[in-house]
Amino acid sequence: MTDFLVGDIRQTAHRETDDLVSAGLGLDGLRAKPPAFADPVAPTAQELRRRAIHANWNGITDLGPLGGYGRLYGGAPNVPGREYQAFAKISGANAPHRVLVQVPDDFDAKARCLLVAPSSGSRGIYGAIALAGAWGLPRGCAVAYTDKGTGTGYFDAASDTGVQLDGTRAARGEAVLDFEPRGAVANGVAIKHAHSGDNPEADWGRHVLQAAAFGLAMLDRAYPQQAPFTPENTRVIAVGLSNGGAAALQAAGLDDAQVLAGVVALEPNVHVEGRGRPLYDYATEAALYLPCALADERFSATPFARVQGAVAPAWLARCATLHETGLVAGADIAAQARSALDRLHAIGWDDRTLEVAASTTAFDLWRMLAATYASAYLRAPPGAMPCGFHFDAIGANGAPAAPDAAMRAAWWADASGIAPGAGVMLLGGTDASADPSVRTLEALRALWVGSTDDANALRASVAATAAKIPRADLPIVIAQGEGDGLLPIAFASAPYVAALEAAGRTATYWRVPHAQHFDGFLALPGFGDRHVPLMPYGYAALDAMRDHLLHGAPLPSSQTFETAPRGAGVLDENALGL
Repeated sequence: MTDFLVGDIRQTAHRETDDLVSAGLGLDGLRAKPPAFADPVAPTAQELRRRAIHANWNGITDLGPLGGYGRLYGGAPNVPGREYQAFAKISGANAPHRVLVQVPDDFDAKARCLLVAPSSGSRGIYGAIALAGAWGLPRGCAVAYTDKGTGTGYFDAASDTGVQLDGTRAARGEAVLDFEPRGAVANGVAIKHAHSGDNPEADWGRHVLQAAAFGLAMLDRAYPQQAPFTPENTRVIAVGLSNGGAAALQAAGLDDAQVLAGVVALEPNVHVEGRGRPLYDYATEAALYLPCALADERFSATPFARVQGAVAPAWLARCATLHETGLVAGADIAAQARSALDRLHAIGWDDRTLEVAASTTAFDLWRMLAATYASAYLRAPPGAMPCGFHFDAIGANGAPAAPDAAMRAAWWADASGIAPGAGVMLLGGTDASADPSVRTLEALRALWVGSTDDANALRASVAATAAKIPRADLPIVIAQGEGDGLLPIAFASAPYVAALEAAGRTATYWRVPHAQHFDGFLALPGFGDRHVPLMPYGYAALDAMRDHLLHGAPLPSSQTFETAPRGAGVLDENALGL
């Protein structure tokens, strides 16, 4: 049944120089600069697809020359096949979401396999291609993707345009759009994750199950002589990382019809009622305290914790601000930094995650995440985001500027679904003081700890995102880096696994020392030499899940791997401990 679809299904063929895995780019092309558009203001749907695939590979994968991709693990072989794409809606939702199914020409009819892959982060429809597509398509599996109500269908107020199904832009009312905000938008850019009015995170599990239904239906269409494709004759595996991992686990808890045969979740942004901490809680906490805590001398050699050997002035100002409000103690910066650090240690942060979280802090991602998620939780329209925030295009000088046609045309392919990026920035909520963002960070934190109507509404929205305990016989493999500085293991996967055990469930739980959240960051100088990638463990987990479901092999045991950072050289095969 596909009565949840909105509009038509778009079917396209992808063969020879335009395949399913890399759009014909291959590893060399994926490692190169983004492919150009022949006409920057009017790219074709094929050009947009190719560039979106390039952007999403590079967003979640370490393709650098030192990291070992294509040598020690992974690959991007040319896999011909077809794609089926449509807009779909969850019952009661304001905005549609995308679903897309890739069916390889060499689909294995004897071992029917469908991977269901929600996008990582807030990414668009190809946001899990480097994980699910790269592993599944060469093995004869079909892959069903969902953007899970997030994605890159940015709506521009100045031109009153959004993104239609093929990735090209159209005016409101001219076509079914990826996303259009409710009512008129006075100015700026509207983003589906923040402005759909739906709190999409609460429905991520339903998005995954709906994508599974779409995937089975498209297999019926692709191979009518072998239909019907059902959960009884086709192994359906949900797989995702980060927010995609959370979506897969949410689906596991909702899977009363037993659609899923297995689940693989990497670094999941997951919590269950009474265990773990939601991202909004520790993101707003980190945004306030980490700039000061990272001024401590123990982080003097930590990548991104210093600018030309010195602590950033705004971070020093944060210590002073926190001291003035009584949140840290100490008569000088050193004592105040120790006080902030002690506070973070006392509530579950450790130095491994704090060291890696320096990158998240330096890139100002805590504030970006908190503002976006607060807007989603409060179902705020673009002109009424919490704390005076708004999204807008920026010019070459960093000031707000109306987006030109070329910038708008590239958003669907280039953006990550959350600012900053692709010429769009989070604006507002700052002042001219030495610590320009602290007041709005305090306000974002108050939405979690306060007692206002908005605070109560936000906490209720967050509570609706908690994962439920899955059925007892569902095979699950979870892998997370012990150095994850965005979703600390102590707040996310470890409490979830403990909740499973308390409920009499079991899961294979892999802890990976020296792995952090963003494999795409491992090419950054001074950063990748301290870490190992997490993607190889995702591929290994899928290998194990396939062997379990296809051949009855037992799932591997939970373990902590013996890993070693690559240092200044190339990643060695022994470094992964696989």
